[in-house]
Amino acid sequence: MREIEQIQSSAVDDDNGMSDVDGGRTIAEFVSEDVLTLASDTTFREAAVALRTADVSLAVVSDGQRVNGVVSERDIVAAIALGADLDEEPIGTMDASTLKCATPESTVDDVAEEMLTAYVRHILVRREDGTLVGIVSMRDLLTAYIV
Repeated sequence: MREIEQIQSSAVDDDNGMSDVDGGRTIAEFVSEDVLTLASDTTFREAAVALRTADVSLAVVSDGQRVNGVVSERDIVAAIALGADLDEEPIGTMDASTLKCATPESTVDDVAEEMLTAYVRHILVRREDGTLVGIVSMRDLLTAYIV
Protein backbone atom coordinates (compact mmCIF):
# COMPACT_ATOMS: atom_id res chain seq x y z
CA MET A 1 0.00 0.00 0.00
CA ARG A 2 0.99 3.59 -0.44
CA GLU A 3 2.48 5.83 2.19
CA ILE A 4 0.34 8.96 2.62
CA GLU A 5 2.04 12.34 2.29
CA GLN A 6 0.38 15.70 3.00
CA ILE A 7 0.91 18.26 0.24
CA GLN A 8 2.24 21.64 1.33
CA SER A 9 0.08 24.70 0.83
CA SER A 10 1.74 27.87 -0.31
CA ALA A 11 0.71 31.40 -1.09
CA VAL A 12 -0.82 31.87 -4.53
CA ASP A 13 2.01 32.46 -7.01
CA ASP A 14 1.25 35.12 -9.62
CA ASP A 15 3.90 33.65 -11.97
CA ASN A 16 2.58 30.10 -12.14
CA GLY A 17 0.29 30.74 -15.12
CA MET A 18 -2.91 30.00 -13.23
CA SER A 19 -5.71 32.40 -12.47
CA ASP A 20 -5.38 34.18 -9.15
CA VAL A 21 -9.17 34.36 -8.89
CA ASP A 22 -9.71 30.62 -9.30
CA GLY A 23 -6.40 29.26 -8.01
CA GLY A 24 -6.63 31.06 -4.67
CA ARG A 25 -9.92 29.34 -3.82
CA THR A 26 -9.81 26.29 -1.60
CA ILE A 27 -10.63 22.85 -2.91
CA ALA A 28 -13.32 22.31 -0.27
CA GLU A 29 -16.12 23.18 -2.69
CA PHE A 30 -14.77 20.82 -5.38
CA VAL A 31 -14.30 17.67 -3.29
CA SER A 32 -16.23 14.57 -4.36
CA GLU A 33 -17.51 13.15 -1.09
CA ASP A 34 -19.11 10.03 -2.60
CA VAL A 35 -16.07 7.75 -2.44
CA LEU A 36 -15.90 4.10 -3.44
CA THR A 37 -14.15 2.18 -0.67
CA LEU A 38 -12.73 -1.34 -0.99
CA ALA A 39 -11.09 -3.64 1.56
CA SER A 40 -7.44 -4.52 1.08
CA ASP A 41 -8.35 -8.19 0.54
CA THR A 42 -10.47 -7.31 -2.53
CA THR A 43 -9.05 -9.03 -5.63
CA PHE A 44 -7.93 -7.04 -8.64
CA ARG A 45 -10.85 -8.43 -10.68
CA GLU A 46 -13.35 -7.48 -7.97
CA ALA A 47 -11.80 -4.01 -7.85
CA ALA A 48 -12.09 -3.65 -11.62
CA VAL A 49 -15.75 -4.64 -11.52
CA ALA A 50 -16.43 -2.25 -8.61
CA LEU A 51 -14.77 0.66 -10.45
CA ARG A 52 -16.77 -0.09 -13.60
CA THR A 53 -20.05 -0.48 -11.71
CA ALA A 54 -19.53 2.79 -9.81
CA ASP A 55 -18.31 4.50 -13.01
CA VAL A 56 -15.21 5.85 -11.28
CA SER A 57 -11.50 5.43 -11.94
CA LEU A 58 -10.25 5.26 -8.34
CA ALA A 59 -11.28 3.67 -5.05
CA VAL A 60 -9.98 4.19 -1.54
CA VAL A 61 -8.53 1.06 0.06
CA SER A 62 -9.51 0.95 3.70
CA ASP A 63 -9.87 -1.60 6.44
CA GLY A 64 -12.20 0.11 8.87
CA GLN A 65 -11.46 3.75 9.61
CA ARG A 66 -7.84 3.69 8.42
CA VAL A 67 -7.10 4.64 4.80
CA ASN A 68 -4.44 2.24 3.51
CA GLY A 69 -4.18 3.73 0.04
CA VAL A 70 -6.00 3.77 -3.26
CA VAL A 71 -6.45 1.53 -6.28
CA SER A 72 -6.94 3.01 -9.72
CA GLU A 73 -7.55 1.82 -13.25
CA ARG A 74 -3.83 2.37 -13.83
CA ASP A 75 -3.01 0.00 -10.96
CA ILE A 76 -5.21 -2.70 -12.46
CA VAL A 77 -3.58 -2.27 -15.89
CA ALA A 78 -0.16 -2.53 -14.20
CA ALA A 79 -1.23 -5.72 -12.40
CA ILE A 80 -2.33 -7.24 -15.72
CA ALA A 81 0.94 -6.23 -17.38
CA LEU A 82 2.91 -7.85 -14.54
CA GLY A 83 0.96 -11.11 -14.88
CA ALA A 84 -1.00 -10.93 -11.64
CA ASP A 85 -3.73 -13.50 -11.08
CA LEU A 86 -6.66 -11.06 -11.07
CA ASP A 87 -8.97 -13.57 -9.38
CA GLU A 88 -6.57 -14.38 -6.55
CA GLU A 89 -4.25 -11.46 -5.86
CA PRO A 90 -5.62 -8.84 -3.44
CA ILE A 91 -5.19 -5.15 -4.12
CA GLY A 92 -3.55 -4.78 -0.71
CA THR A 93 -0.43 -6.51 -2.03
CA MET A 94 0.42 -3.92 -4.65
CA ASP A 95 3.59 -1.95 -4.22
CA ALA A 96 2.98 1.68 -5.02
CA SER A 97 4.40 5.13 -4.60
CA THR A 98 3.52 7.68 -1.94
CA LEU A 99 -0.10 8.78 -1.98
CA LYS A 100 -0.62 12.54 -1.95
CA CYS A 101 -3.37 14.12 0.08
CA ALA A 102 -4.58 17.64 0.80
CA THR A 103 -6.79 19.37 3.35
CA PRO A 104 -10.05 21.15 2.51
CA GLU A 105 -8.15 24.41 3.04
CA SER A 106 -5.58 23.61 0.31
CA THR A 107 -5.82 25.95 -2.64
CA VAL A 108 -6.87 24.87 -6.11
CA ASP A 109 -3.44 25.98 -7.39
CA ASP A 110 -1.56 23.92 -4.81
CA VAL A 111 -3.54 20.78 -5.61
CA ALA A 112 -3.26 21.29 -9.38
CA GLU A 113 0.50 21.84 -9.10
CA GLU A 114 0.89 18.69 -6.99
CA MET A 115 -1.10 16.64 -9.51
CA LEU A 116 1.12 17.88 -12.34
CA THR A 117 4.34 17.33 -10.40
CA ALA A 118 3.41 13.87 -9.10
CA TYR A 119 1.72 12.72 -12.35
CA VAL A 120 -1.48 11.75 -10.52
CA ARG A 121 -5.12 12.20 -11.47
CA HIS A 122 -6.62 12.18 -7.96
CA ILE A 123 -5.69 13.51 -4.55
CA LEU A 124 -7.34 12.46 -1.30
CA VAL A 125 -8.68 15.23 0.90
CA ARG A 126 -8.37 14.65 4.63
CA ARG A 127 -8.90 16.79 7.69
CA GLU A 128 -5.93 17.53 9.95
CA ASP A 129 -6.99 14.61 12.18
CA GLY A 130 -6.73 12.21 9.20
CA THR A 131 -10.47 11.83 8.63
CA LEU A 132 -11.24 11.32 4.95
CA VAL A 133 -13.32 14.13 3.44
CA GLY A 134 -13.28 12.89 -0.15
CA ILE A 135 -11.31 12.98 -3.40
CA VAL A 136 -10.40 15.73 -5.84
CA SER A 137 -9.93 14.64 -9.45
CA MET A 138 -8.49 16.42 -12.47
CA ARG A 139 -12.08 16.93 -13.64
CA ASP A 140 -12.95 18.61 -10.34
CA LEU A 141 -10.02 20.99 -10.78
CA LEU A 142 -11.04 21.81 -14.35
CA THR A 143 -14.40 22.84 -12.96
CA ALA A 144 -12.63 25.18 -10.54
CA TYR A 145 -10.82 26.95 -13.38
CA ILE A 146 -13.68 27.02 -15.87
CA VAL A 147 -16.73 27.81 -13.74
